[in-house]
Amino acid sequence: MAKRLVLFNHKGGVSKTTTVYNVGWILAEMGHQVLLVDADPQCNLSSLILGDDFDAYYLEDATRLQNIKDGVAPAFTGKPTPIQPVLCRSPARQPRVRLLAGHATLSEYDASLTFAQNSNALATLQNLPGAFHELIRQVEEANQIAYTIIDLNPGLSAINQNLFLNADFILIPTNPDPFSIMALQTLESIFPRWANWKVGNEAAFQDSAYPLRPGLPKFAGTAIQRFNVRKGRAAAPYRDNIAEIKAVTRNRLYPALRNAGLTLPEDDYPSLLRNNGFCLEEIPDFGALLPRSHEAGVPVFALHDDELKATGIVLDNTIAKRDQLHDQFVVVAQTLHDLMN
Repeated sequence: MAKRLVLFNHKGGVSKTTTVYNVGWILAEMGHQVLLVDADPQCNLSSLILGDDFDAYYLEDATRLQNIKDGVAPAFTGKPTPIQPVLCRSPARQPRVRLLAGHATLSEYDASLTFAQNSNALATLQNLPGAFHELIRQVEEANQIAYTIIDLNPGLSAINQNLFLNADFILIPTNPDPFSIMALQTLESIFPRWANWKVGNEAAFQDSAYPLRPGLPKFAGTAIQRFNVRKGRAAAPYRDNIAEIKAVTRNRLYPALRNAGLTLPEDDYPSLLRNNGFCLEEIPDFGALLPRSHEAGVPVFALHDDELKATGIVLDNTIAKRDQLHDQFVVVAQTLHDLMN
């Protein structure tokens, strides 16, 4: 059975989509089959992977129904057909990564799912809460997936709650600013509330055609990103916020999640991770590498030298930064791999 990781933060602009792509790519480099699920109606992950084919993907008959929204449509529109696996594209340079494409109007299903998750006595709605899990499960089986990584938007929608609760692990991307610290404090109550819903309602849906995935997701840590570096470490304006994010995670967020059943036993976390405030890595801003990666449709660390579009000492520095980022994402992916297994 594939292991599922969901990335979520109540705050936007934390490099969530980029992290999904980068971690998935590294896991694929390690030899695993990886599924990336775009559950954000902005479809940034789909755009990143599909590139110039993005518009055509949603217009051409061969692919326009091969996405997350149309995949669960049989349940949400009452069609007399079961959910079937959709076809998934791969990036040209990483065939072990598969994309379950997003859809711009996915949020249209949110009202129905909200009603279903709060009206479990209505037989006509029994199949909705388990529909996303069933679609992902079928795609995982069809593609022999080892790891699934789910990209959510920053909202507190029923769809986000549902996909969160149908995952195995949670990674929280964040960046060193006061709003990120406030967002972490908000998650202290949001995640336990979502977990309490599942604990109280899982049995109500176990006899439906599409039951919920058993159990609760477990906290895997945070990734602190998007800051400038001076003399080999985070620039002064960011250091205090980085320290506070780690302190809030260790002293407030982790205990709240532990009490809600959303963590592994503490000894299952490496001591290095625990002692670092459950931060997997501090990953600096990508700078000029980011637009180059979007042009090539690959993570920043997968850019070839001739795609860096630099010469001389600038090229040398850019290569060094690219390789450093690769090493950092290897640490993130390896730590997640170990935790999830």
